[in-house]
Amino acid sequence: MKTRVLSILLSGLAYTCTAQDSVMFRKIADEVMLHGTCYDNLRVLCKTVGHRISGSPAAAKAVTWGEKAMKEAGADKVWLQPADVPYWYRGKESLYLKLDGKYEKVAALSLGNSRGTGGKTVEAPIIMVHNLEEFKALPESEVKGKIVYFNYLFRQDFIFTFEGYGDAVKYRGLAGSLGASKGAAAVIIRSMSTGTDDFPHTGGTRPYRDTLKTVPSMALGNKTADRLEKACLKGGVTAKMTSECDMKPNMVRSYNVIGEIRGSETPEKIVTIGGHLDSWDVGEGAQDDGAGCVQSIEVIRTYKALGIRPKCTIRAVLFMNEENGQKGGQAYADSAISKHEQHVIAVETDAGGFSPRGIGLVMPQAQKDKILAYRNLFLPYGVYDFTKEEGGSDIDPIGLKLHTPLAGLIPDSQRYFDIHHTDNDVFENVNHRELKLGAAVMAQFLYLVSEHGL
Repeated sequence: MKTRVLSILLSGLAYTCTAQDSVMFRKIADEVMLHGTCYDNLRVLCKTVGHRISGSPAAAKAVTWGEKAMKEAGADKVWLQPADVPYWYRGKESLYLKLDGKYEKVAALSLGNSRGTGGKTVEAPIIMVHNLEEFKALPESEVKGKIVYFNYLFRQDFIFTFEGYGDAVKYRGLAGSLGASKGAAAVIIRSMSTGTDDFPHTGGTRPYRDTLKTVPSMALGNKTADRLEKACLKGGVTAKMTSECDMKPNMVRSYNVIGEIRGSETPEKIVTIGGHLDSWDVGEGAQDDGAGCVQSIEVIRTYKALGIRPKCTIRAVLFMNEENGQKGGQAYADSAISKHEQHVIAVETDAGGFSPRGIGLVMPQAQKDKILAYRNLFLPYGVYDFTKEEGGSDIDPIGLKLHTPLAGLIPDSQRYFDIHHTDNDVFENVNHRELKLGAAVMAQFLYLVSEHGL
């Protein structure tokens, strides 16, 4: 009998706690959806700074913007954390394809971190392969002096498109070095894209080093890629490629932007939320990852607006150099180690500002189970998927070095790889309700962890 009474009491306590959390979830959502400033912040970042590859003057301007936005959000403390970053410079570039007996200029982007043609024009026949196996089967004599076209299609059968990206991205990362291994003059890849448009997608290729040879590398949008595929099947296609891209010789001093609300009960315990401030040097870096940055700042603003004093210290971080080096994430982890900080969890939002659908969890099962006990709280906000192990590139170092549990916001992924790393990643392609809802869910999740721990 005593055991049954105790069970009933404990069940009632759990229900009360959940009911209280539900009320707080509603307050947080109302504050963000009705009074949130993240969409306005994103407009300012995109339209006054624009794209901001690490090491560039635009990236430095973004740091100044981020520091100001953190202070305006009401953070108890704001500071800049140094991180020395590479500076890859695109310069002028062009690609001409001889498809129907005459050359025509097509839309193309050099791959990030690649070394270009030095401003000279490389003219050579194109040889097409569909996958790595086809390339490996080619003798060096068939590749040498030619431009290799890696025509691997982003698989459309993956419903969660990040799985398709993970499947295809090796072609972006390896194409240049693979081409060099058999004496190719250059390589072209089909973009890592779900889209049916003709926007080429840039993105990081494996950085060249003295010990790793590579060749000039460019990406095509899907429509041009389709045309090139048909032409190659007929035979006799040539290309003229010119590019000035290269890595600047010296690292550049840059910064992570950090703002925090000091915890009311256990301030030594830190809960981190962040996105990356840098972007590729095309478009405006709106979805990737201006959205994550303004959502992280919105968590701080929302807590301040509602008078929430979280038990743990809540820290928002705008990481620098996620796209082509991860130096900001390394600097954050190294600082945490040197200061003997205690990190409860690190959360990243770097999958676009679309409607939130889930939260990835990279942590032991016992900690997952504790979060899963509260999953019904998220259902009214469209969040149901806690099955994926997704964190983020910037928080990976702190996960590896400090064994910090990681989590990542999972928005609806269907449109992300239509615009990822393209000229089309602009403010106009972000919906204010979707962006705000993602910020609200992050604020709710961090509140839950701070209040109940892992």
